[in-house]
Amino acid sequence: MNHEELKEFLDLKVKEYNTSNFIPDDPVSVPHRFKKKQDIEIAGFIAAVFAWGQRKTIINKSVEFLELMDNDPHSFVLNHSAKDLKPFLNFKHRTFNPTDALYFIHFFNWFYSNNESLEQAFIVKLNDVTIEGGLINFFDTFFSLPDHPNRTKKHVPTPARKSACKRINMYLRWMVRDDNCGVDFGLWKKIQPSQLVCPCDLHVDRVARKLGLIKRKQTDWLTALELTESLRKLDSNDPVKYDFALFGLGVMEKF
Repeated sequence: MNHEELKEFLDLKVKEYNTSNFIPDDPVSVPHRFKKKQDIEIAGFIAAVFAWGQRKTIINKSVEFLELMDNDPHSFVLNHSAKDLKPFLNFKHRTFNPTDALYFIHFFNWFYSNNESLEQAFIVKLNDVTIEGGLINFFDTFFSLPDHPNRTKKHVPTPARKSACKRINMYLRWMVRDDNCGVDFGLWKKIQPSQLVCPCDLHVDRVARKLGLIKRKQTDWLTALELTESLRKLDSNDPVKYDFALFGLGVMEKF
C-alpha cells in the first residue's frame, strides 16, 4: 500500500470503529458510567490501570472497585473514613493488590484536595511534540508521597523506564481527544491531541508492523514514538485516532 492508500484504508477503519458501538465491550465503558468530570477521571484511570487481560474481566473488576467507592469516586476519595477502606483489603485484580488499592486512594485524596483536575499532573508545554514530559511528571507526582509502596510502581509506567506506557496513553486518549464521536471524552484542554502517543498493545503492535508503521524490533517507549510518528504523517493534528483502526483490525478482524 502506498501512503495515500494506507491513509484511505485506515481512515475508513477509524470511521468504522470510532462510534458509540465500540463502548460497551471496551474498558472506556467504565468512565462512561459517570457524568462528573472528576468521577470520569478517577474511573477512567482505574479502568486503564486494570486494562490487561480479557476486556470483560477488566470491566468487571473496574466496576467492582468503583462499587467499593459507592459509585461516587471523587466524593469517596475526599471524604472516606478509615472504616470505608476495609473492603479494599479483599480487593485483587491480577497483580494489583490491597496495598496498591489503598495507595491509589491515598494519592487521589491528597491530589484532589489540592487540585481541581487530574490533568494538572500531566503538565506539558505547548511546544512539546509529545506528552512524554507529562507522563514523566505524572509518575513523579504519583509517587511523590513519602509513604508510597515501591511495589505499586509496576502499575504506573513512565517513559523514563522505557515503558511503552500503553495503558496511560490509552487513558490520555480518552481524556484529551474530542471528535464528537462519543467514545473519547475530550475533557482536558491543556494537552493537544497532536501531542498524544499511540497506545501500543499486542494487537496494535502486530497490525502496525504488518502495515510497515513500525520497524523497531522490541516494543518499548521508542516503538510507541515511532508508531506515532508514522501516524502523524497520516494526520499531524490527531495521530492517535488511528488507535481505533489498528485495534479494530487486530482484535475484531484478526488482521
